[in-house]
Amino acid sequence: MTLTPAELTSAVSGGIGTSPQRPDGNLKVRGEFAYASDLWHEDMIWGATLRSPHPYARITSVDITEALKVPGVYAVLTHSDVPGRNLYGLEHKDQPVLAVDVVRYQGEPIALVGADHPETALRAMKKIVVTYDVLEPVVDMETAVDDTPLHPGGNLVRHVPIRRGAQDVTADVVVTGRYEVGMQDQAFLGPESGLAVPAVDGSVDLYIATQWLHVDRDQIAAALGLPQEQVRLTLSGVGGAFGGREDLSMQVHACLLALHTGKPVKMVYNREESFYGHVHRHPAVLYYEHGADHTGKLVYVRTRMYLDGGAYASSTPAVVANAATLGVGPYEVDNVTVDAYGVYTNNPPCGAMRGFGAVQAGFAYESQMDKLAEALGMSPVDVRVRNAMTEGSVMPTGQVVDSAAPVAQLLKLVQDKPLPAGTSSDIRELPGGVSNTTHGEGVVRGVGYAVGIKNICFSEGYDDYSTARVRVSMVNGSLAASVHTAACEVGQGLVTIMQQIVRTELGIQRVTVLPMDTTIGNGGSTSASRQTYVTGGAVKAACAVVRSRLDGRTDIGSEVIDETVEWRHRATEPLDPETGQGNAHVQYGFAAHRAVVDVDVELGLVRVVSLDCAQDVGRALNPQAVVGQIQGGSAQGLGLAVMEEIQTSGGKVRNPSFTDYLIPTVLDMPPMSIDVLELADPHAPYGIRGVGEPPTISSTPAIVAAIRAATGLALTRVPVRPEHLTGT
Repeated sequence: MTLTPAELTSAVSGGIGTSPQRPDGNLKVRGEFAYASDLWHEDMIWGATLRSPHPYARITSVDITEALKVPGVYAVLTHSDVPGRNLYGLEHKDQPVLAVDVVRYQGEPIALVGADHPETALRAMKKIVVTYDVLEPVVDMETAVDDTPLHPGGNLVRHVPIRRGAQDVTADVVVTGRYEVGMQDQAFLGPESGLAVPAVDGSVDLYIATQWLHVDRDQIAAALGLPQEQVRLTLSGVGGAFGGREDLSMQVHACLLALHTGKPVKMVYNREESFYGHVHRHPAVLYYEHGADHTGKLVYVRTRMYLDGGAYASSTPAVVANAATLGVGPYEVDNVTVDAYGVYTNNPPCGAMRGFGAVQAGFAYESQMDKLAEALGMSPVDVRVRNAMTEGSVMPTGQVVDSAAPVAQLLKLVQDKPLPAGTSSDIRELPGGVSNTTHGEGVVRGVGYAVGIKNICFSEGYDDYSTARVRVSMVNGSLAASVHTAACEVGQGLVTIMQQIVRTELGIQRVTVLPMDTTIGNGGSTSASRQTYVTGGAVKAACAVVRSRLDGRTDIGSEVIDETVEWRHRATEPLDPETGQGNAHVQYGFAAHRAVVDVDVELGLVRVVSLDCAQDVGRALNPQAVVGQIQGGSAQGLGLAVMEEIQTSGGKVRNPSFTDYLIPTVLDMPPMSIDVLELADPHAPYGIRGVGEPPTISSTPAIVAAIRAATGLALTRVPVRPEHLTGT
């Protein structure tokens, strides 16, 4: 007979619904985990990248003569040394591996150096002479479309229009606003790093910190002029990602140097180079108009959004689509007009970051909902509940939300939580108090609410799937299992989830997660809150096939049961290019926050006192990890609200360091009371709903709403800076 899932799991611990210890947890806590920057190889040399100091310039000459004379230098490479296609990109192949005749952003790679020591490589790099004809950069996202074309075809990357219902309807109460979102960095703690090892047959192995092994491989192979099977990638320890590793950084560069010199090549960015070497969150300008009747019911929403993609496309087309399709928020609106534009500029390239388009829109539409509440004389929660989406609601794209959408419930959960005690008399708990800058004078308190919506998994007809191989054999008289995927563990805990699924499905305690690499089929990107859904679905499906072969056996002798499954979620479809209609998304996730802040209106300092959250996760496969994701996403939202911004002037980055680019520390994060709802999605494995991104969307506007409540200021831009609060 075949064992039932209940019988299979009765003898094991650490299955789904529990929070077992992470297999990499102890090593990370003790500082013994090997990250990509720890890689080493005998006879290894070091690579370095020469980058443009200008946001926009023509290259008139590159002279590498003196650099080649530096003792210890093995190679100096330019674009002419790229054997294959000198262009790459996630959605558009528009970014040079090494610049040819023009640079389009400060930090664009121009030349590579391979040397016996990193200091030698840096000395040689300084001897490369590049002459430029400096050009006037295009930096304004609102006027970029009509400015100097930076690419063939102009500066418009994508325009997504959405038209639903009447386009000329009027309303009793109308509020408008213009909102800005600054450029946020993923600020992962482990810089870009990797090790390329050449093989005698002309192939190459790359050990790399990344988010998407197969897409990296495909772009690298094209640049090297090699068949894909001659480029092998293995995931190395990843010190955070959040979207910033979805694009290539030093992958091709390390491989080029390795194949050219015949030696293993290690590349590790320092923090400043990391700021130049990866994409960031799109800054945005968003215009909104909300119309409602006197009861607070929304009649229409109209918005025009501009998202600055910087010098190259990266994932701008998808980010623009997310901002557009989610641009009215988790609310029912019959009449919608959306125009979202993604543009090229000479600002730093922007691409994927946690929340992916929904963050920018979320700040704007939630600010509008607060403004509408004030105009109607309603509470911020009541106006949101009045318009809250539910299961069966219709999105602006015409898609029906066919699983739980507990928007009102989430809002009421955070509203009903006890408020923290009043402003403290302990100066250490006041804004700026540890600097002895205040004793409570000028400190006021505010409370704010926000709720957000995020699509889960890839959208618009993308063939989104993952591959999993599950293997069972006898080890020392007991069944043992291994699971192999190419899905990247970037710190989110996928390695733990895969073990939990195999234990649950097969009733086998001992589960080994094999290294992620390209010897197995594509696992897709670790982004879009998709890996537990898609790779978890693939592991579950592979286990089902293995279980059918086990057929109740507890002793399989020397036999090895080995099954590989490619698993897809239900199909999506492209948006109609004229109306933006279509079933573009797989699933929607929802989260709500209530923020309490103390603001020193004299100094312009903010302390977030509490940041409570309620989120529907479908089913918590690992409750502790779910709470950790909500806490982490909320921390990044706090950063965007009050401190994090890559500041640029004329296309140049002014603060490429953690000295001047500030991120929240443990001292900045307030207590969080978190309610986790488990309203299963019938279309998803185990009923799960992606967790990682929704809390980033609602935390930022909730904090800013609380600052507004405390100060009475409009605050239409994030991050909120001290000068925004003091008027200085």
